[in-house]
Amino acid sequence: MNIFKQFYLSLFSPKDIAKFRFQGIGKTILYVFFLTLISLLPSFIYFGKSISEGLESSLSTLQSDFPNFEIKDGTLHTDTNKTIENRKNDFTLFLDGTGTMTEQDVANQSSNGFALLKTQFVMVAQGSIQTYPYSMLDTLIISKDDIENFLISMKSMLFIFLPVIGLTTYVFNVGIEFIEISFLAFIGLLFKNSMGRNITYRHLWRLVAYSVTLPTVFFTVMAFLKTNVVGGFMLNWFVTFVILILSIREIPKPKQRNIQQ
Repeated sequence: MNIFKQFYLSLFSPKDIAKFRFQGIGKTILYVFFLTLISLLPSFIYFGKSISEGLESSLSTLQSDFPNFEIKDGTLHTDTNKTIENRKNDFTLFLDGTGTMTEQDVANQSSNGFALLKTQFVMVAQGSIQTYPYSMLDTLIISKDDIENFLISMKSMLFIFLPVIGLTTYVFNVGIEFIEISFLAFIGLLFKNSMGRNITYRHLWRLVAYSVTLPTVFFTVMAFLKTNVVGGFMLNWFVTFVILILSIREIPKPKQRNIQQ
């Protein structure tokens, strides 16, 4: 049975999931890689789009709307004494040489954007905040023209930068998925004992790998819709355990031997 048919059956058929316990571990590992890739598709798409649009918007705005500035001795120096905000295509740029704006202010006002603050550079992508203090530059002096040239270089390097970030994220999440499946399979030992099924840990590991299919697809769809699911972690485990229990129930109980006195 190919991996796509297994994926389809794992969405609704505990009986078929129970049959998968006998297949080779290599095919199950391949399925975990496949399922992790599906779960990361929304992140890959939105992150790539956000970075691409952000660079384009940032470059255009920097060239036309921002005054001259310079980062020197760990501090931003500008030709204006007010905070400048420019919003384009769901991406916001801030320039604040007054020292009144903080990284949290940037995150509160934009889910995607970057800001040049008094003492640090702040980048926000899908609500995640990254800060870089100017003190890291040591004695280096950076001007508006330098940043424009940097953005142009970054734009031309996206075809390398995005795949590297994507591959790193993918490998990391595959590792997390393996750890989660191993842990859930360990807990599954309690269920199989109480249900009187004669299956081993390696069987349970395979069952869990396929039992996570439905919640994975659900959260992937929610991510595409940009919808936050309250209590997502607990819901994920709850649905996985329900499907796992139903799959274990599909496994025949061992036959009882009659003991003659």
